[in-house]
Amino acid sequence: MKHETFRTSHARQEPLDGWRLLRFTAMSVPIYAAAQPVMAFVPAILSRHYAIPLAGLGLVYLIGQVVNSLLDPVIGALSDRTVSRFGRRRPWIAGGGLLFIIGSAMLFFPPEGATLTWVGIGVICYYTGASTTTTTLMAWSGEVSGDYDQRTRIASQFTLLSSSALVLTLLLPAVADQLRPDDGPLRLTLFGTLVLVTAVPGLLLTLTAMPDHSAPSGAERFALGKTLKAVFGNPLLLRVLAADAAVTAGQGVRTALLLFIVTIYFQRPEWAAGFFLLQYSFGVLAGPIWRRIGQRLGKSRAAVAAELTQAAINFGLVFLTPDRFGLMIALAIAQGLSQGSGNLMLRSMVADVADLHRAETGEDRVGLYYSVFSVSMKLGGALAFGIALPLVTAFGFDPKAATNTPEALNALLLVFALGPALAHALAAALVAGFPLNADRHAEIRRQLRARDEVHAAALVPAE
Repeated sequence: MKHETFRTSHARQEPLDGWRLLRFTAMSVPIYAAAQPVMAFVPAILSRHYAIPLAGLGLVYLIGQVVNSLLDPVIGALSDRTVSRFGRRRPWIAGGGLLFIIGSAMLFFPPEGATLTWVGIGVICYYTGASTTTTTLMAWSGEVSGDYDQRTRIASQFTLLSSSALVLTLLLPAVADQLRPDDGPLRLTLFGTLVLVTAVPGLLLTLTAMPDHSAPSGAERFALGKTLKAVFGNPLLLRVLAADAAVTAGQGVRTALLLFIVTIYFQRPEWAAGFFLLQYSFGVLAGPIWRRIGQRLGKSRAAVAAELTQAAINFGLVFLTPDRFGLMIALAIAQGLSQGSGNLMLRSMVADVADLHRAETGEDRVGLYYSVFSVSMKLGGALAFGIALPLVTAFGFDPKAATNTPEALNALLLVFALGPALAHALAAALVAGFPLNADRHAEIRRQLRARDEVHAAALVPAE
C-alpha cells in the first residue's frame, strides 16, 4: 500500500504578505553572508595570522565539503519523515541554525593560539549547520504555498536576500582596508559580527514566520532503494537537476576566472574587489525583475529566457580586448541584472515536480528533492573549478608569471567567455519544452486537495 501523506490545505493556501515572507527567508542572510568569507578569507587569514598549516586547513576544508555534500540527501529524506509537535521542518532548522552559529563563532572569532583541531570542529559545525538549515528551509519553502506563482515569489525573495548579503559582505574588506590595511583578525571580526548579528534574530524570525502543519500522518521507514528510485526514476527532476548543475557550472567558471581577467588581462588590480561588488549590487535587482518575468511567461519559459540572456551576455565577452574595459563593466552590469535568474526558476520548479510525484505515487519527497537540488548546485560549482583552472593552465596561462603570452591571455578570455555561454545554453536546452506549466500544475493541485479532503474525512471518527 502506498504511503499517503496528509496536510491541512490552509497551511498551503494562506496568503503570504511581504513582512511574513521576509521573516521566513531571514535566515538566508547570515548563511549567504558567511559563505564567501569562509571559503575565500578564513583559510588565508588563519594561515597567515594564526600560524595554522595551510595543508592542514586544506584537508579540514575538504572533509567539511564532503560532509556537506553527503548530508544533504540524508537530511532531506529524514526531514520528510519527521514527526514532532513542532512540525517536520522546524526541529531541523533550529538544530542546524544553532550548529551554524557555533561553527561561525569558532571560525570568525578564533582565540589566541587556536589550533587545527579548533578549526576542524568549527568547520564541521559550520558546514553541518549550514547544510541542515539550507536544505530544510528550501523544502519548507516549497510547502508554505501550493500556488504556482507564489512559489516563484518565495524563490525570488531568497535571491534578493542572498544578493543583498553578498553586497554587505563584499563591503567589509573595503572598510577593513580603510581602517587598518592588511589586518586579518579585523576582517574576521567584521565578518563574524555581521553573521552573528543577523543569525540570532534571523533564526528566530524564520522559525516563527509560518505555521508548519506539514507533519505526516504516519512515518515510513527510510528505504535506500525506494529513495534512489524516487530521484533517478523521475525524468523531470533529473532535467531540473542537470539544468541547475549547468547553470552553477557556468557561474563557477566566471567566478573562478574573473579575478584573473580583471587583474591580469586588463591590468586593473584596483578593481579586484570592486568588480564583484559592482555585479552583486545590480544583482539585488535581479530577483524582483525575474519574478515578474516568471509570472508572465511561466517558470520554464522564463528559465529558458534567463539562460539564453546569460549565454548571450557571456558570449559578448569574446569581443573584449585589453583596451575595452568599459565594455567589460557594461557586461558585468547586465550579468548582475540577470544574476541567479535561472536558479530562481529552477528552485521554484522543484516543488512543482514534488507535487507531481506525490499525485502519482502518494509519496511526499519535497525534502529529498530539494536536498538533491542542493547537491547539484555544489556539483556544478566543483566541476567549474575542476575544469576551468586546469584548462587555462594547459593553454599556458600562469597567474604567478610576471607576463603571460598573448596566446595564453586569449585562451584565458575564451574560457572565461565561452565556458559560461555554453553552460547556460545547455541549461536552456534542458528546460525547453518542460511539460509542467501553470495549467498542468493547477490540475495537480486540485487532485491533491481532493485526495487530502478524502483522507481528512476518513480520519474523523463516526458519531
